[in-house]
Amino acid sequence: QVQLVESGGGSVQAGGSLRLSCVASGRTFSSYAMGWFRQAPGKEREFVARITWRGGSTDYADSVKGRFTNSRDRVANTGYLQMNNLKPEDTAVYYCAERLTRISNFGSWGPGTQVTVSS
Repeated sequence: QVQLVESGGGSVQAGGSLRLSCVASGRTFSSYAMGWFRQAPGKEREFVARITWRGGSTDYADSVKGRFTNSRDRVANTGYLQMNNLKPEDTAVYYCAERLTRISNFGSWGPGTQVTVSS
């Protein structure tokens, strides 16, 4: 089973940028896709972005389109989430997860990394 670990979170002011990483270990990441989700205090976890591992096709939540960019390095077994023009409402714990096949649910969740955006 793959293990996923996120990093790159931190505290920034509104308008700033952060780059999150999600490193896969335990086996070569060859799943259908890697996804990013976030959970703010008192709210349910929500979808942020996902990238198909082979083709690099991306999909984003409307709230982050044009600000966040999802990418991956297949050799490094790592996914990235570049977050620009951050807003206070982006404050949350960010998680990565794998989708084994096109019809699978997301699983193998990482422990998360905290992103805090101040106004």
